[in-house]
Amino acid sequence: MQEYSSKLLENAINQIAKLPGIGRRTAIRLALHFLKQSSDDVSAFVSAITAMCNEVFYCSSCHNISDSEICEICRNTQRNKSLICVVQDIRDVIAIENTHAYQGVYHVLGGVISPMNGIGIEEINLQSLFERLTNESVEELVLALPSTTEGDTTGYYIYKYVQSMENPVKVTVIARGLSVGDELEYVDEITLSRSLLNRLDFELSILKK
Repeated sequence: MQEYSSKLLENAINQIAKLPGIGRRTAIRLALHFLKQSSDDVSAFVSAITAMCNEVFYCSSCHNISDSEICEICRNTQRNKSLICVVQDIRDVIAIENTHAYQGVYHVLGGVISPMNGIGIEEINLQSLFERLTNESVEELVLALPSTTEGDTTGYYIYKYVQSMENPVKVTVIARGLSVGDELEYVDEITLSRSLLNRLDFELSILKK
């Protein structure tokens, strides 16, 4: 096991290495980087992380991260509230917003149906989505879920529910300019923008598979 000349340095490296995608070498490099920064810069960094963890809200409408009970996107009167884009998690909202090609609102599921991983319909934000479809004037539901078996299963479940409604809304999916298995956060902005603009009717997307 590697030994360090400072227990404080070792503890910092161990904590940084817990972050997703951060290996041991990167953790060492980041810890040494912080050592070179001024105390004010380090304090500002720590304060920002602490404030985010302790004070962040999840929007009571769409489940996006927010600084208040209702997020800025849902509060924005310029957004098209009749258009809801359903995504797996908050990273997908950020990816889509970066395209500047979408002006509707969102619904963050917080996951996708995956029985193998113990994730059923009760573990994700489906019920609140169905309540929005009942209580809000929604005209179109855009499914921007991962192009995986789990993503497709979740999309189909939502589609079947919508079809059972007294007044079904239009259900579309983003065009598959994306490769099977792609996550939205890793797709370039141009491809994602085109996929949004060229979205397909859900039934047509099934026939194309």
